Amino acid sequence: MTMTLEQAETPVFSWRLARNSSVPLAQQLADKVAEQIGQRALRVGARLPSIRDMAALAAVSRFTVVEAYELLVAHGLIQSRRGAGFYVQAPALSADSAQAPAMPSARAGLDVSWLLRSMFQEAPAGDVLPGSSGMLPPAWTDPDMLSAAMRRLGRLPTGYLLHYGVPEGYLPLRQQVARILQRDGVELNPASNLMTTGGVTHALGLVTRYLARPGDTVLVEDPSWFVGFANIAAQGIRPIGVPRSVRGLDLARLEELAQVHKPRFFLCNSVVHNPTGNVMTARMAHEILRLAERYDFMVVEDDTYGDLSSGTPVRLAALDSFKRVILVGGFSKLMAANLRVGYLAAAPEHVAALCDLKMLSGLSSPEMGERLVYSVLAGGQYRRHVLRAREKTDTARRVSHERLRALGLGPGDLPDAGLFLWTDCGVDAERLAMAAADQGLLLAPGSLFSPAQQPSTHIRFSISLMQDEKAWPRLSHALAVARG
Repeated sequence: MTMTLEQAETPVFSWRLARNSSVPLAQQLADKVAEQIGQRALRVGARLPSIRDMAALAAVSRFTVVEAYELLVAHGLIQSRRGAGFYVQAPALSADSAQAPAMPSARAGLDVSWLLRSMFQEAPAGDVLPGSSGMLPPAWTDPDMLSAAMRRLGRLPTGYLLHYGVPEGYLPLRQQVARILQRDGVELNPASNLMTTGGVTHALGLVTRYLARPGDTVLVEDPSWFVGFANIAAQGIRPIGVPRSVRGLDLARLEELAQVHKPRFFLCNSVVHNPTGNVMTARMAHEILRLAERYDFMVVEDDTYGDLSSGTPVRLAALDSFKRVILVGGFSKLMAANLRVGYLAAAPEHVAALCDLKMLSGLSSPEMGERLVYSVLAGGQYRRHVLRAREKTDTARRVSHERLRALGLGPGDLPDAGLFLWTDCGVDAERLAMAAADQGLLLAPGSLFSPAQQPSTHIRFSISLMQDEKAWPRLSHALAVARG
């Protein structure tokens, strides 16, 4: 026999709706029914009163009941059976009740895929510390800045959501990005030199598809951001590393490789190199552009961490005026990781062609995220946030540098800027990373930052990790294991 709500042991309406509450009546009604389902006063298969009967029982309008039932359906608590009413249904396995996936085993092999799976898994099991994180520590972010921008966005008419955004990206955002780049010495027209992307990774993927074909050669810095050259290799293109140390790029090797391999482009960080944290000198920047002209290759400048550099660093795009440089950047690292909004700046003919590729791969960028980033930038808070982030990272980098030295590690000279310390650990970095993984500490061994995956004694430490005191004893234990 089907049990109805009126036959349930616990009365649903031994309470009254709070009419003066800020919580909508429909939400209150849905919450109460959900509570009865959770307490099993309403069991699977129980039929809820009709919309008319529930409206009478709760002393609300039928519209309120419809809205409450729709909320319950959306949360998988009840189902609508055509012509028969609403019934409690068996709950699906939720993310909260599901067993959390284990951290991918380092024993299966340390590679780029392992590190990415470990960094981005949905619910890490246990107390895993992301020692390789490229983000600001959560305590350094500014949720109020984002909340204010979201409130401003929520007050706008929603008609734009019914249409695709323009492929080039939300124009006010492009204009705001252009103002920022112009302050950094990069002159450009937001209408013709700039387009938005779904983050820096998306921008690099588009540029790689545009400039190179399977079988071509591309030069990258060694060490460099592993996703950059892994993305290149995944498209059947050969990445070759140009040595870069804390003292800068090996320009002689760059010229030698350019002469022999005829690369399609050279991917580099001019401001705040990942992972060493150094900033390119003006002499080095001019020499790169001279070699690009001589050997006819493009330069793709990744400015992901450029905002963390103080002073007036030299950007290749500022020197070149987009003759041979394509500049890519984004806001995920300092604003919010979930906001996959980036940009690329280039000569108009390159932007037009890249925009065509963007349309083929995803039509356009989601305009809501772009409007949110624009609201943050235009509101003025982001500039203050960046200045605070610089101060905090500079201080944390100095403190972390000293503590790593105290453990007998060799972080070398203090980097110019950024979130990382490229540290010589004196032991095989993969062995240390595996020992750290056993302790729930996720480290990125130096071999992952080389396109040739050469063995390394270096680890990229993140100062985000260093803010967590639980990391230090785990690191000490892992070092003892790795040193034997």
